[in-house]
Amino acid sequence: MPDVQIKTLVDLYRHVLAKPKPMLLNYKRDDHWQPVSTEQLADKVRLATMGLFALGVQPGAHVGLLSENRIEWTIADLAIVNCGAADVPIYATQAPKQVAYILNDAGVEVLFISNQAQYDRVREALNSCPKLRVIVSFDKVTAPSGKVMSLDELLNWGTAAYDTDPHAFENLQATVKPETLATLIYTSGTTGDPKGVMLTHSNLVANVISTSQVMTVEEDEIALSFLPFSHIFERAVIYYYLFTRAKVFYARSIETVAEDLRDVKPNYLTSVPRLFEKIYARAMEKAEEKGGVTAKLARWSVAVGEQWAEIVSNGGQPDFLLGLKHKIADALFFSKWREAMGGRIRYFVAGGAALAPDLAKTFYAAGMPILQGYGLTESSPGLTSCSDTHNRLGSVGRAIPGVTIKIAEDGEILATGKNIMQGYYNRPEETAEVLETDAEGRVWLHTGDIGVLDKDGYLFITDRKKDLLKTSGGKYIAPQPIENLIKRSRFVNQVVIIGNDRKFPAALIVPQLDTLKAYAEQLGIKASSPAELISHPQIVSLIENEVAQHTAELSQYEKIKAVLLLDHELTVENGELTPTLKVKRRVVVEKHQKAIDRLYHEKEAAHVAAE
Repeated sequence: MPDVQIKTLVDLYRHVLAKPKPMLLNYKRDDHWQPVSTEQLADKVRLATMGLFALGVQPGAHVGLLSENRIEWTIADLAIVNCGAADVPIYATQAPKQVAYILNDAGVEVLFISNQAQYDRVREALNSCPKLRVIVSFDKVTAPSGKVMSLDELLNWGTAAYDTDPHAFENLQATVKPETLATLIYTSGTTGDPKGVMLTHSNLVANVISTSQVMTVEEDEIALSFLPFSHIFERAVIYYYLFTRAKVFYARSIETVAEDLRDVKPNYLTSVPRLFEKIYARAMEKAEEKGGVTAKLARWSVAVGEQWAEIVSNGGQPDFLLGLKHKIADALFFSKWREAMGGRIRYFVAGGAALAPDLAKTFYAAGMPILQGYGLTESSPGLTSCSDTHNRLGSVGRAIPGVTIKIAEDGEILATGKNIMQGYYNRPEETAEVLETDAEGRVWLHTGDIGVLDKDGYLFITDRKKDLLKTSGGKYIAPQPIENLIKRSRFVNQVVIIGNDRKFPAALIVPQLDTLKAYAEQLGIKASSPAELISHPQIVSLIENEVAQHTAELSQYEKIKAVLLLDHELTVENGELTPTLKVKRRVVVEKHQKAIDRLYHEKEAAHVAAE
């Protein structure tokens, strides 16, 4: 059972250090995994904390973090909270203008930054941040500004400060109370300027303790971490791993995850659904490339696996024949897939967006179950979760201990618990829009998501309240379930359903270009560019048929009557996705407005002519 004395992140940090562990945190440098022990972590964090103190960072100050994932990120984070300050994490890919906005809005005095490339990227923007006094770089940075110092220099300052007053470190820790602000996390948002979510030590610790009662992670098991620490999901996951004292390995980047999986052979990995979609697509693509028996076996195994998972995950017992088929599929296909994932996965954890039910069934059948959870930055983040013993596929689980979920009359999900934020920083009106206090004094968070609870308390997300489309005929359409259906096609990479104030819904589709190219070669179609390939009539017809096939069971008003193919992947860098890979529907529509208007004009004209 969790230690009830852990009330702040400082308490959690002390809990981690209570017993020596030689390989607590691990990172790769010069092609070798470098371990960081509890003793090494304690030394670095103490000196970094004292270095901040020497820089004049007082309890209650705001300190920024602008860096890719690395061991120094965790050291800086722990140093900031141990000195009673609040950290302000910023995505490493955030546009310079937004970086400046966040730093100014939060009143950041000191900023940790990763390297020369990151500094050069935002240097001009930092000049518009008058409160920013010092920049601390993890790697050595050459800068014209006298504001910049290296992390090693900060640690030297910390050594001198600690030697001068050895009690100052514990005195700083003593200023931290459960209600102390621990972090200001700016929501990525699909519209407008980001808002600073105020989370206290109590908020974050409540989430860690609750998670420990749902998830089982053993002390010597291995976790691979790669999602950005600047997002609350992975940051809370790291706190949880520290609490359980698991061995954490830092993946070098999303591009190296596949290699790191094989190298580290982890028991756990947390991700957004996008990674699992890519893993599945790559596995099927490799099978299709080999063709013949291999391709047929892969498709057969997935079909058998989905049938088997549907029964077993709901507590049923498959008949002898289906059970035998699944054993064959496991021996010939799924076992090889597990080996490619390192061979020791107990379960994956998915959050941040909807996971397609069929994908969940396939991974379940492959012996690598994906446990879905649900939460928001505003809830620190966890609200619900499946577990390794209660995993209802298609749902995001049940409310974690200490959290209560209810569904409002309009279908919106409301939540209350100790993990609910204090509000948006300096935004009382926006705070009042999402936080509501009831007659019993409980604060309810309006999540903005639409969902339903089944009879056993499992939550199913149907869509974002603001994402619901309303056709010109007055019909409401939830785009995410339709998008998940279409993404079942091996030819489809990304999908955005549109149709607000239109006569019918349409789909903007980014194809799996490699798969499409292989298909085109089989048909003798020649194309010199992706744009030429997706404009070929046979390719357009293929995708339209795939869409029709995978959405055949939809109601008539939900069916896709127009498809627009895009020749480039939607990305964070192009502003089409949030840093957590949610589609910025409005941005995508605006970028392709002319093509969309032309598509609707052509399809509507064809419909009139047919009548």
